[in-house]
Amino acid sequence: MVLLGALPRRFGLRLGAAIGELLYVFDRRDRAVALFNLNIAFPDKSEAERRRILRASCRNLGRLAAEYCYFDRCSAAEILSHVDSDNPAWKALMERSTHEAVLVVTAHFGNWELLIEAQGLLGYPVHLIQKPMRNPLVDAVVNGRRQKTGTRTLPKKAAARDALRALKRGPGFVAIPGDQNQTLSFGVFVDFFGKPACTTPGAARFAMMTGAPVYAVVLARVGESDQHRFEVLPPIEIVSTGDRDRDVITNTQHCSDAIETFIRRYPEQWIWFHKRWKTRPPGEPKLYT
Repeated sequence: MVLLGALPRRFGLRLGAAIGELLYVFDRRDRAVALFNLNIAFPDKSEAERRRILRASCRNLGRLAAEYCYFDRCSAAEILSHVDSDNPAWKALMERSTHEAVLVVTAHFGNWELLIEAQGLLGYPVHLIQKPMRNPLVDAVVNGRRQKTGTRTLPKKAAARDALRALKRGPGFVAIPGDQNQTLSFGVFVDFFGKPACTTPGAARFAMMTGAPVYAVVLARVGESDQHRFEVLPPIEIVSTGDRDRDVITNTQHCSDAIETFIRRYPEQWIWFHKRWKTRPPGEPKLYT
């Protein structure tokens, strides 16, 4: 981080993209997982097109890492100069968040750390439900940076009480990443790119309990540049039929569909290395070795 952060920004981002290319070339195990996932998501695309998407995804990941290294050395104005916040839908959502609590479903997409950073710098920090990273040193660095801009991180296993308190107290945001595999004890199965995927029902449950509106939000990279823009989908429909268990699954499906919409729109900006379909319904064989 110190080395990349000391380089001129343009050179540092090029170096980050090059490191992403090396990841694609030499990380054979994860490349195989990613191509397997891409085949699930886009069976109609050619092998060459799926590989092109993956290479671009790796370059995006490298740029993301490089951009992160500049956060501490840049002013708020410099960081925000790379973020386009003129999207009317995003502005309307921010205005709504000043009057009531809002649930945001997001993903490890585009530059997700800049999404959190920019929200805080623009005066709209979030309560972020997250799973602690495996490396405690990296976890401490990332969460320390998030807290500097007002983000409050809620560890996943103990987040429910604090998230509900924030939603009931309002106004503001509670953000939940909804694109990661869950264990059977934490998730429900909904379709993701046409295949059952164990998915967090957190947003669905919180919305049903509090009545808070739910939106899907990402910060998408503009091409392969260092510019980003907020993208917001229309409010996610939350149904209430009286059958609580069925409603949780239906509403979780709606949240997952929103994330899939973003990934289909910009497939190069999602992390295809993740074993999204790792947890299988009882009786189904494993998909990953």
